This record gives sequence, structure tokens and C-alpha cells, in this order.
Amino acid sequence: MGFPVLPYYPDVSEIGPLNVVGSALISYDSSKVDSLAAFSKTSGLSVYVDLNIESESADENLITSLLSLFNNGVLYVVVTNVALGTDILAKIPNARLAYKVASLASIPAEIPESVPIFAKDVSAASSSRTVFALSPASEDLSALIKKNITPVVIASDLSTEYAETLPAGKVALADLLSYAITTDRNDGLYTTLVTGTDNQSLGLVYSSYKSLAEAIKTGTGVYQSRKHGLWYKGATSGSTQTLQRIDLDCDGDCIRFVVIQAGTGFCHLGTASCFGKDSGLSALESVLNERLQNAPAGSYTKRLFDDEALLNAKIKEEAEELTEATDKDEVAWEAADLFYFALARCAKYGVSISDIERNLDMKSLKVTRRKGDAKPKFIEAAKAQTAKPEVVKTEVAPVAESDGRIVMTRVIAASAPSADLEKALKRPNQKTSDIMKLVNPIIDAVKAKGDAALLELTAKFDKVQLASPVLEAPFPPELMNLTEDVKRAIDISVENVRVFHTAQLTSKMEVETCAGVRCSRFARPVEKVGLYIPGGTAVLPSTALMLGVPANVAGCEEIIFASPPGPDGKLTPEVVYVAHKVGAKKIVLAGGAQAIAAMAYGTESVPKVDKIMGPGNQFVTAAKMYVSNDTTALCGIDMPAGPSEVLVVADAFADPDFVASDLLSQAEHGVDSQVILVAVGMTSEQIDKIDEAVHRQALELPRVDIVRKCIAHSYTIVVDTYADALAMSNRYAPEHLILQIEDAESYVDSVTNAGSVFVGAYSPESCGDYSSGTNHTLPTYGYARMYSGVNTSTFQKFITSQVVTPKGLQSIGKAVMDLAAVEGLDAHRNAVKIRMEKLGYL
Repeated sequence: MGFPVLPYYPDVSEIGPLNVVGSALISYDSSKVDSLAAFSKTSGLSVYVDLNIESESADENLITSLLSLFNNGVLYVVVTNVALGTDILAKIPNARLAYKVASLASIPAEIPESVPIFAKDVSAASSSRTVFALSPASEDLSALIKKNITPVVIASDLSTEYAETLPAGKVALADLLSYAITTDRNDGLYTTLVTGTDNQSLGLVYSSYKSLAEAIKTGTGVYQSRKHGLWYKGATSGSTQTLQRIDLDCDGDCIRFVVIQAGTGFCHLGTASCFGKDSGLSALESVLNERLQNAPAGSYTKRLFDDEALLNAKIKEEAEELTEATDKDEVAWEAADLFYFALARCAKYGVSISDIERNLDMKSLKVTRRKGDAKPKFIEAAKAQTAKPEVVKTEVAPVAESDGRIVMTRVIAASAPSADLEKALKRPNQKTSDIMKLVNPIIDAVKAKGDAALLELTAKFDKVQLASPVLEAPFPPELMNLTEDVKRAIDISVENVRVFHTAQLTSKMEVETCAGVRCSRFARPVEKVGLYIPGGTAVLPSTALMLGVPANVAGCEEIIFASPPGPDGKLTPEVVYVAHKVGAKKIVLAGGAQAIAAMAYGTESVPKVDKIMGPGNQFVTAAKMYVSNDTTALCGIDMPAGPSEVLVVADAFADPDFVASDLLSQAEHGVDSQVILVAVGMTSEQIDKIDEAVHRQALELPRVDIVRKCIAHSYTIVVDTYADALAMSNRYAPEHLILQIEDAESYVDSVTNAGSVFVGAYSPESCGDYSSGTNHTLPTYGYARMYSGVNTSTFQKFITSQVVTPKGLQSIGKAVMDLAAVEGLDAHRNAVKIRMEKLGYL
């Protein structure tokens, strides 16, 4: 139904705040066709053009002008007589014409019911025809609108202001809207649907005459709260709305507000709409726009935005792959890839989906049809492609087969070129210098501004406004609202991790190195520790217990958690519960490099810690490395860490379903995770069964999109012997090593580089992640060659002591003096010489 008025503009330059109406009638001017066409193309309004020509035929100049108008989105051209309209239709097929008549009673029979009519006398209105009333008296507006007739009113007589403030002759848009609305609610409020410019529903609210008038006047989202009066959307949260258009549905009992939504979204829960998160193209658009601003230097997305040639090449590549797709699933998959890269280019140039849809609407309104061919170079390429002989696939599986299966690339170690083997074992490149360019300003901001910077960065990266950057113990019970099953699972896991890590506590070690010289070493806890618990694509309360329990066992005096908050400003209750169980003093509500900086240097609310532990993305890792090398921070770290990874060694005795499940348990962590299968002496058919299990199980996972991208750059390496398999594993130095081979325990002694080993068919990596007792915070990216995973000693430092008796000084004194003399350190030599002289040893 739209807005119940059609504004008439003698000149398009007059259009301003009346855009909310969504339509316009403009007088044709042959000297201004180009400006009329440009206005129609860019305004976003439904444009009618009043031809105002009484001639009986349309000449070529007029036809050319009308073609330009229709092709640029003019919805209807209003003609003054049937003969002129017939002439236009003969020369412009599919022309959209409306007719102007003296009265509805004199409509020519040849004009179909579907054609809009403009008339001065509308007394014989038909309910089935779209009718516009020309030059109505202001006192007739209410009656006309209630009869479903749209009055045409000179734009200068319409106003967005309140009716009571207007001079005589002016009409308030809110009044016109109120004439058309109906409601059956006892409180008299109008049901109102709010959508974005992409027609995605944001939420259901209510309006009153007063809220409608205020929304029209201010050009913003203003609604009627059933409890609190006028509701100015975003006045307190910052999630404001710019009003674009107001429509009515066909029955006039539902209003639609079309808005541009700012901030975190429409819903108070921080989602784009009250119906949950965006999906499809809208979700992709949001992700790409966010990545355009924040993609890390060196990442693939950043390269796409910065490297025009790469982005263009990917678009052409995906378009070609779409043309080669032959079944429904594959066509859908390749089309999605093309949309992704096409929208990446759109995001780069500030083009929104709304802009694209407006152009699609424009194309649907064109009356000039394309010739229907393609450029010669593409015609020739297509002919060549269809003429190609069928390619027979080899045993080596491609990253993605033509049926869209989720399958790992297979490499035969004995015959593959060394470069292929290197590629299979290679981690994704991380250019530290590029990452540090982004991390350094974050660290500097936290050092300089403390809490203020932490709050600003949390608002920027986590999209949530916080009053305080920390949560103080004791933590409110309502933040730990868990089911009994989850509570029991955490309690069991905490106890098993406590038992294993308590067994690691080192007692004092003492030894007599020679007569009279006793040396000892004893452990003391690191007093203040900061434990980083990642958020992002998955919430990881298990990391909280893997870090918190050993810290508690070691006796750390002050335990501080840090974890990014959700859109509602709160943490997952499991993390808060673990923090409570291990005696954490505070939780820093922040993630990324800013959380690391806050704990390393301290802020007004965040205490400075002595050592930081925990995994994270490349920014967290870079920040940890930075503070550990900054003497002003005086802060240690556990280890460098990167994307999660697993290497599974399997043989013909392994269950394909078990192997597949272990591979997928790591693949779901993220698209940059590493998944490698080393198949020992297995046939192609046996490996095919694992591939089939991977594909089947992956399709049942909610994170299948992440899994698909991870598996696309994962490898199966086929080797001949168990010795070859263990050598391959030690060369790779995986975070997680799983041995699904016959007599698996006998091979553990051959493992020299790994974060943690899972031995046998019934030892899935998941057990170590949660409840077996070992720690899941492990070295990645090959650091297992020189680092251990987190353990009790990670939270301790070791102090040595020595007791030297007179006899002991007699045993080693001369050696000390001789070495001090060699180094030219006479004071060192003298400290021993004085004692030995008094003892009579010299």
C-alpha cells in the first residue's frame, strides 16, 4: 500500500525530508530529461512522471526521452489520452503507463484494471483499481485515504512538522498516515515492523500518532513503548536508526519502518535483529565490512582488500569454476564462492547489498532489452572449454572434488616431490612485522590510558560498551547459572586436572657436590599470574580450568582471568564458575592484545601480573611475545602459541570413524587449524573409507563451514612404515599427536617432539581437552621442539641455594680463586682469599 500520499514536485531539486513517503510525481520537461533520469536512478523513490502532452502521437525525440526514463527506473509515465498511450506502447514494448482522466466514470474500456488512474473526479472509485486523486481539497484528504484513494498533493504543501504548528494550507505527513492506519488493540497502538534497507526484519514494535509524528519530524526511529512512553531507539545504547521510509501493508493494519541501523544492532542482546544473527548475504556483508577495517596485516582477507590484482583474479577464477560446475550442490558451492569474492570487492569500494539490490530493481524496470550475447573472447573460451576431453582423475585426491565433498589432499610420501611434502607439513605464514604494526598501538594505548583505553578497545573489537573493565570476586551467583550436568562435568574435570598437576609438585632437591658443599633447589609459586581464556568463534571454559587449576595447585597468590565479553557484556557462566572454583581475584572483561597489555603493565582496575599464560590468536601471541621482551613490563609468558593442530598416525587396524572424528575435532577450531593424517601402509581403498567418514561426519556438524575450509588445506600423507610415520611426526612436532595404530603404546618412546600424545583407539584428543587430567594448553606451530605444554612448574619458579662449610671452602676455594683471576675479577678472588687466610688454608 505504501505511504497514503503522492507528493507532486514541479522541480526535482525541491525533494528533501519528504523522502520518507517513498514516492514522487514529477512533471516532464524535455529539456531536463537527463536530470530526471539521474534523479530516478539515485533517489531510491518510486517515481511517476506526468507527461503533460496532449498530442495524438509520440515523435522519435519523445520516445528516446521516455526510453531513458524507463531504463533509469521511472516506475510509471502518466499519459493524458489513450491514443498517445497506444502510440507509446507500439514504439516502447513493456512501457509502464498510467492514465490521466477527467473522472473515474469516463475511463476508456480498453484500459485494464491493473493500470493506475489519475483523476480529478474520483467519486466513482473502484476498490480493485489503483487510483490517485488530482488536486484534492485539504478537507477531502481523510475521506479519500479511507476509501483507499491516494491524494496527489503539491510537495510544498506537505510538512514533516507537527500539525498544530503548521500554517493554514499545510498538511502534516503524520496526519495523512493516521487516516490510513487501523488497529484492533485496546490501547490504540499500531503494530510496527522494523526492517533494514535490505528488507531483513529487525524486530516488532508499536507506534502511536505521537511517535509517528516524532519519527517523521526527526528522521529517526521513534516508537511507543507500552510502559515508558516515547522510545527514541538508540538514545541510551548508541544503536540509533536513520529513518528511510514508512510503508503500510495492504490492509493498513501494520506499519513498516525501513531504517539504517547503527551500532551493535536492533536487539538489546546485541544481535542485528530480534530474530537472532544475520544469515546469508547480510551476514557475509557484515563480516566483510568488519574485516575491511580490522583484518590483520598479512591475512588472506587483508591481502584481498589491498591487492587489486589478487581480488580480480579470484573473482575470475570463481566465475570460471561456476561455469564448470555440473550438479546442484557444486553449483551452489561455487556460486557462494563467487558471491564471497564479489562482495569483498563491493565492500572495498563501499558498495552495500542495498546498492546492489537497487541496481537489480533498476534492471528489472528497463524496457530496452540486451542483445543477448557475450563478448567474443568469452564466447571463444566457452567453446574451447566444452570441447575439452574428459579428464580422468588420478589417485591423488584434489582439495575439493566436483561433487563438493569435504576431503583432504592425499600425498604419497615415497613418490611425491619433496616440495609437495614440504607444502603438506608447512604451517600458514605469519608475518610478525605486519602483525606488530597493529599490536603496538594497542599496547601503547593501554600503557598510556589504562582503563579508558581498555573500555574503548573492547567497544571497538568486541562491540560492547562496559561500565568497568573488570569483574571482581566474589562473583555474583547469577553469573554462574549452570545446569547440574554442566556443573558436574566441570567439577569432575577440575578434580582430575588437580590430581595430575598435584603429582607434579616438586619437593626440595639437595645434593652434596663435594665434601662440605651442599647445593639445593626448591620451588616457589609465581605470585601474580594472568590467565588468558580466548573467545571468538568458540567459548572455551575448558581453557579456564586448564590454566586455573595448576595455578591454584602451585599456590599462586593472585590469579587474574582475562576473557572477551559477549555482545551482552557478560562472560559465559562456565568461565565465571571456574574462576570462582580456582579462587581468581578478578576477571578482565577484554580480549586480544589489549587484555595482554592490561595484565602485563597494569591499569587502574587491572593489577599487574608477573607471568601470563594461555592460548590465543596471532595478535594475542604477538602481544605476549612483546611484553615478555619489554623490560619495563617485567612479565614472563608460558610459550608462543598459534592455531590448533593435530597429527593422527593410523594404520589398517584403525577404525575409519574414529580417525575421522579425531581429525574433525581439531578442524572445527578454525579455518587456520592444521589437520594431518599419516597413513601407515594403507591402501587407497582403506584411505577412501576415512575420507568418506570425514565427509559424512562433517556434514552433521554445526561448524561445517569452518571444517570445510580447514579440510581444504589439510593433508593425508601415505608412508610405508611405522618408523617413517614417527619420523614424519617428529619433523612436524604437532600440538596433538594421536596414535591409532596396532600396539600403540610401544611407539610412545619414539616420540621426541609433541605437545601431548593420545595413545590407542580409545584415547581421543577430546579427553585431554577436558577431563583426563593432562593439560590442553600446548605448544603449536612447531614449538613442541623446544617448549613443554602448561604444567604445574609453569606456575612456579625454582630457586637454588648452597651451604659451604670450612671444609667445603678448602675443597673448592683454590679453584674459585684461579678462575676469578683468569677473568680479572679481583674482588671475587679476594672474597674467597680472605676467608681461606683466616682459616689458615693459604
